[in-house]
Amino acid sequence: MTATTLWQRYLALKAEQPKLRMRDAAASIGASEGELVAADPSSTRLKPDWSALLGGLKAAGPLLALTRNEAAVHEKTGVYDHVQIEGRMGLALNPEIDLRLFLSQWRHAYAVGGERPSLQVFDQQGEAVHKIYVVEGTDRAAFEALLAAQADSAQPVTPEPRPAPELKADQDVDVDAFRQEWRELRDTHEFFGLLRRHGVERTQALRLAPPEFAQQVGIGAVDAVLNSAAGSGLSIMVFVGNAGCVQIHTGPVHRIAPMGPWLNVLDPGFNLHLRMDLFTEAWLVRKPTVDGIVTSLECYDAEGSLIVQFFGERKPGKPELAAWTALADGLAAIAPDTPRPAA
Repeated sequence: MTATTLWQRYLALKAEQPKLRMRDAAASIGASEGELVAADPSSTRLKPDWSALLGGLKAAGPLLALTRNEAAVHEKTGVYDHVQIEGRMGLALNPEIDLRLFLSQWRHAYAVGGERPSLQVFDQQGEAVHKIYVVEGTDRAAFEALLAAQADSAQPVTPEPRPAPELKADQDVDVDAFRQEWRELRDTHEFFGLLRRHGVERTQALRLAPPEFAQQVGIGAVDAVLNSAAGSGLSIMVFVGNAGCVQIHTGPVHRIAPMGPWLNVLDPGFNLHLRMDLFTEAWLVRKPTVDGIVTSLECYDAEGSLIVQFFGERKPGKPELAAWTALADGLAAIAPDTPRPAA
C-alpha cells in the first residue's frame, strides 16, 4: 500500500469516526501507527540523532511528554532539562519530565504539523515509543527550528516482527537459587539482572518469588491506590512504559475520574489513562534494598506485559514512606477474584 493510499484510507475512516485516534485507525487499516504518521502530508522525517533532538528541547520551554503502552497513557507537562544520553541509554531527571530511555528501541522520528505540532518517535515495529506535543507556553519558534534543523530525507517505516523472548519453563528454573538472590537484592534496579540471569519474565518471576515478596491481588487494588492517595494527599510514583521509554510521575494525585473502561487521573500537569478492561493481573511486590523493603503495585495484561507500577515517593538513602507501606499492605486484603468497584 502506498503512503498516499494509506493516508486516503485514514481520511475516509476519520470521516466516519471523527473521534478515532490515529493508533486505533492504523490498527483498523492493518498498518502500524508509525506507517500512518509517515504517510501524513504534514509530517517530516527527522534524523535519528537523539542527543540533538532531546538535548535541544529545553529551549522550547514547557512541552507535554506522552508515553504509552496498550493499556496505559501517561502525560506530563514540563521542561526537557537535564537530559543525559550515554550510548544506547538515556534519561531526563526533572521534577516533571522524568524519563528512562532505551534508545536501542528508537528507530523513526517525525515532526508532525497541524493544529498541535509534535515530535513522535517509533520503534522498528512502528509502535509509538514517545511523543512530545506543544502546549500553552511552548516557544513554538524554538520547537519548530529544532525540528527543521533535524529534517532528514523521507524513508518509509517498514515494520519488523518483534522477536519472541527466549524464556525457560517453570520447571527449568532453579527456583531455590532465584529466591535466594531475590532475598539478597540491595537495589530495585538489580531486579532486571535477576530476571536475565534466570531467564524468566516478570509474571513468571512473581509466581516463583519468595512468598513473602510477591502476592497476587485483585485489579481493584488500582482503584484503591489512586483513590486512597487522592483522599490522603500521599505522594506516589506512577511508572508507565514500553520497550523504549519509561515515564514517571512523582507527587500527589487529585481528580480520579472513571469513564467507561478507563480509569483516569486528570490533574494539572499530569494525566493518566488506564484501560482497566485490559488489566489481567495485579501483584503486590516487595524488594529488599539497603534502605529497607521497597513495595510496589504492579499490573499486567493478558500477555504478561507490564502496564503500570505504583510506588510511594522515595529517594535513595531513605526508607519508603510509612503511609505508603500501610496503604500497600492493605491491598493484600483485595483478593484476585474481588470485583472492581462500579464506575
